[in-house]
Amino acid sequence: MLVGTMTAQMYMHGIGSLKEKRSIVKSVIGRLKSRYNVSVSEIEHQDNKTIAVIGIAVVGNDSQFIGQQLDAVLNFMRNDARFYLGQVDREIFS
Repeated sequence: MLVGTMTAQMYMHGIGSLKEKRSIVKSVIGRLKSRYNVSVSEIEHQDNKTIAVIGIAVVGNDSQFIGQQLDAVLNFMRNDARFYLGQVDREIFS
């Protein structure tokens, strides 16, 4: 069994409240879960209204498949105009 993990920093401009930020983050998390069948959660900066860090995990038996899933998630996030991505870290564990 292999586990792929990725953390991604999301920066949002023009956000006036934590409620607006959480709306965007929850939307992104829900879309990623439904489209790519991955586990996703906001893991850092929950009380900062301009930054969010989400963690993503994929389980499988083929490292190429896990890499493709993480690439697809990353491309999806890059195409969302509500935020821009900062640092992204990826690892695959056996």
